[in-house]
Amino acid sequence: MTAQATSSIANLPVMGEMAHQSYPSATLYVVATPIGNVTDISLRALHVLSLVNAVACEDTRNTAQLMTRFGLHQPLIAAHQHNEREVAETLIARLQAGERIALVSDAGTPAVSDPGARIVDAVRAAGLRVLPLPGASAAVTALSASGLVNDQFYFVGFLPAKAKQRENFLTTLRAVTATMVFYEAPHRILDCASALAAVFERERQVVFARELTKMFEEIHRCPLSEAVAWLKADGHREKGEFVVLLEGAPAADEENDAEAERILKILLVECPVKQAANLAAQITGRKKNALYERALQLKEAM
Repeated sequence: MTAQATSSIANLPVMGEMAHQSYPSATLYVVATPIGNVTDISLRALHVLSLVNAVACEDTRNTAQLMTRFGLHQPLIAAHQHNEREVAETLIARLQAGERIALVSDAGTPAVSDPGARIVDAVRAAGLRVLPLPGASAAVTALSASGLVNDQFYFVGFLPAKAKQRENFLTTLRAVTATMVFYEAPHRILDCASALAAVFERERQVVFARELTKMFEEIHRCPLSEAVAWLKADGHREKGEFVVLLEGAPAADEENDAEAERILKILLVECPVKQAANLAAQITGRKKNALYERALQLKEAM
């Protein structure tokens, strides 16, 4: 951002309004920063970053670049996943002395699949004030452009890196009716897509939101059955940070579920689990995989 642009922002009427707002001391300010496009930072965030005594950040190099672009030069304190508890003690002492401290991550909202939660917890436990400044969030940004119609979403974050752990974890999400939100790194996106296709119904809609707000932003929606092929069709599609959205399971029909369970219980007395689930699916029209999972639970309880 040019000096002229920074000067123009400083002269906006709203900046005068912010100057008259209260910015209490002895407060930790949790500040959301851009997830890609630097101009997505809020005016309030810039104002607070100019007021604080120091900025606790995930990576001092990244935050220094962001601050410099806006002509800010507050002292930086490294606060990442490996030193959160130790840094929390330092920040608490400074806050108790009356300082204002900002907490930021490399991109987006701190403590949401990023460092910060332990620091916020410790500061609150010490009886000090925590004041959040809302802003960019990759999960919400992707949801807003997905077109997946659902009043609820379930934030999962990053999946386990190991294949078996990932599969086992995803299996526990099969019945979730909310839109599921995953974060994924580029080197694991194919593994992620393959695991989703192996565990969930292949007709479910999936959205890949890549490089959000950046120059090569791409948002693609397709049935889960087409996901791996779409990623493999162009090498560029495996690059960048991903938000992956998965359509939730259909809302349960309680009356039909109760009838399906009654039938399963009868069949399990005479049939193996797999056969009982197959027969119950034919009788009720319910999905075989879901009935199989429930049959396993019922069999264990018998």
